[in-house]
Amino acid sequence: MTDVTDGVLHTLFRSDQGGHEQVVLCQDRASGLKAVIAIHSTALGPALGGTRFYPYATEEEAVADALNLARGMSYKNAMAGLDHGGGKAVIIGDPERIKTEDLLLAYGRCVASLGGRYVTACDVGTYVADMDVVARECPWTTGRSPENGGAGDSSVLTAYGVFQGMRASAQHLWGDPTLRGRKVGVAGVGKVGYYLVGHLLEDGAEVVITDVRPDAVRRITDAHPEVAVAADTEALIRTEGLDIYAPCALGGALNDATVPVLTAQVVCGAANNQLAHPGVEKDLADRRILYAPDYVVNAGGVIQVADELHGFDFDRCRAKAAKIFDTTLAIFARAKTDGIPPAAAADRIAEQRMAEARAEARSGVTAQR
Repeated sequence: MTDVTDGVLHTLFRSDQGGHEQVVLCQDRASGLKAVIAIHSTALGPALGGTRFYPYATEEEAVADALNLARGMSYKNAMAGLDHGGGKAVIIGDPERIKTEDLLLAYGRCVASLGGRYVTACDVGTYVADMDVVARECPWTTGRSPENGGAGDSSVLTAYGVFQGMRASAQHLWGDPTLRGRKVGVAGVGKVGYYLVGHLLEDGAEVVITDVRPDAVRRITDAHPEVAVAADTEALIRTEGLDIYAPCALGGALNDATVPVLTAQVVCGAANNQLAHPGVEKDLADRRILYAPDYVVNAGGVIQVADELHGFDFDRCRAKAAKIFDTTLAIFARAKTDGIPPAAAADRIAEQRMAEARAEARSGVTAQR
């Protein structure tokens, strides 16, 4: 008998990663599509979350990532005040090698088969042009181009929201919401990191960057020669005098190896699932490093794509994303009151909103009987 204790089914159903409402495995042999769609919760409304296109080493790794990301979207959408639950999709493979129009159309059909329970958008490895293709088969697609009725690049407001989270962190820690004179290290200057650097420089911050892609670094330094470059993330987090560290690439940036050597007093970045495992938030607190929960500060993008479903208005979305400043401050206040790390405080607030929605739904069903 095959031992599945560490396999896909165990991952789906175990308590720390499981508990999702629905997980769909999608395959289209003709196009080469292999995808996982995870719906964590629809308590607040249809699940909303992006599509990640990534060359996972194993199918099990892809499933685990989809589950973690979907759960994070439930919390993110709840904290952003959206009437959406959490979902996420991952397409397995190198987008530079296998992404084709046929594959994206096949993926669109998979999403459409869920009948609106899951609304998709862009994520790592997918772009506005890809969502335009997916939308040809699926009406529940956001992050499309303005020419196709969409909001365009959601990384614009994602970066703006992270910037607001940094301002709130500065207000909480130093008593002033400006980053002027502060040294900020940004790891990953692709879609979101690029715009974030612009906000930081405009606010008077000193910026240090790193990225595994030389072209992404050159794009920044060509436009802003004053920006310093670290050799890699390990060098960046050890930078002397660093005030804020902004992880803006893939998850797991805060772990047993990185937290002990961080020189920054604040961590506030755009990457999802920055805490590599439970307990890292306490390690940060023990080192007196202020952590702005990732799913709170990076919610600008999901605010933008959610608005697309109702007729996109950029100014309205920017105003909503600006409220990330107040939400982050409220989390820090709750953390202090409850004597817990900010990540735990954010979880409590999000879980309370979802629980209230489930209770309201149950009472409505009971009343109809």
